[in-house]
Amino acid sequence: MYPDAGGVRDTFRSMADHLAGLGYAVALPDIYYRVGDYPPFAMDTVFTDPEERRRLSELTASLTPEMSARDAGAVLDTLAERPEVASGPVGTTGYCMGGRISLTVAGHHGERIGAAASIHGGQLARENDPNSPHLLAERVRAVVYVAGAHEDASFPPEQAERLDRAYTDASVQHTIETYPARHGFAVPDLPTYDAQAAARHWQALTDLFSATLRS
Repeated sequence: MYPDAGGVRDTFRSMADHLAGLGYAVALPDIYYRVGDYPPFAMDTVFTDPEERRRLSELTASLTPEMSARDAGAVLDTLAERPEVASGPVGTTGYCMGGRISLTVAGHHGERIGAAASIHGGQLARENDPNSPHLLAERVRAVVYVAGAHEDASFPPEQAERLDRAYTDASVQHTIETYPARHGFAVPDLPTYDAQAAARHWQALTDLFSATLRS
């Protein structure tokens, strides 16, 4: 489970617990571990506070797709060594920035990823971006689920169409939906949280993972 730009915090620990309660071993990586300890963000004000937004931008800029892919390999190896974890492909899911990471990891780790979800993820099929996840479509072996948000500038309709074309051309089984909710709808500590949309995404994850993974 990949968090949004705000990183691992209590909200995501609770979300990881929820997913674990469905019968899965869940890894919640600290995506910013390279920078050491950092003060937690108040997600209800971080985007309206210029200094905090600058600090958040510096953290997100410190993480590259190559780092995410390399870290995912280490997490996959660790999970494979755990006796309580079933063998076979792993599922990924991510929120906002984590949605992009989830699809990137699916592209870099092929057969090791059986299902990949992006929940209100951004920049999934950006034109002229050499690191865009849609360019990895031919390497994806996972079943992919993408839940976009209504009027989301980070994942507009043209990106959804480009991502759909890439996965279709690569014969990747996928579903791309747009929820009638704002960006951030699934994360409880965000001001745009939408309980109804969040419940819908949990059902979608349940359906995706139960159809593709061993529990």
